[in-house]
Amino acid sequence: MSTPALSSLHQALRKSFKSLESNQKVWKSVLTECSPLMVSLGNLTEQSRALSNVQISNTPLRDFPDLEDRLRYKLLLAMDTVLGKLNEKMSSLQSVRDAVSNQVSAVLQLYEQNTDSLDVLTVTERSATTPSIADMLEWLQDAERHYRQQFLRRKTLLQMLRSDNLSLLESAPKRWKALESPNAEDCITDTLCKVSFFVESQ
Repeated sequence: MSTPALSSLHQALRKSFKSLESNQKVWKSVLTECSPLMVSLGNLTEQSRALSNVQISNTPLRDFPDLEDRLRYKLLLAMDTVLGKLNEKMSSLQSVRDAVSNQVSAVLQLYEQNTDSLDVLTVTERSATTPSIADMLEWLQDAERHYRQQFLRRKTLLQMLRSDNLSLLESAPKRWKALESPNAEDCITDTLCKVSFFVESQ
């Protein structure tokens, strides 16, 4: 049975999964670009820590009286540059989060507008190539929740970092890596496989 309500909902679901697929690629690529920046941040922090531990006045470099200040200034500048680039990447992650959220909201809204003409059987019916509407809505909501939480956690971590707080900066690369959730990403990839026939069947 294909009603206008069912057809329009299926179209909206196809659109959402296509959007999810392209946004997942963007998300992964942005996080890949963040990795070397976090490594740089760790290295700069180590250099800054080393500089604090060295008494330049006790080394042959003492003949350059403002050397320590100049080096510290350069390190702080470099850290601020890296933090700035990471914040730019957060804008890209925010775009992904917003795009996925907007798509999922639009589908849920369409579903709610048409609940009167979609009975339980229609919503839960599935075939070899088409998952049920109930499953697909749940998968989209899971993906939306994942990107929302991931964005918030990464943003919160970056907001805490300042070039003058070495202990926080030192732990940042490990904490950033600890935020990875390969299981959730695998679930999204798995979902996109499950809906691939449905998405292609126009």
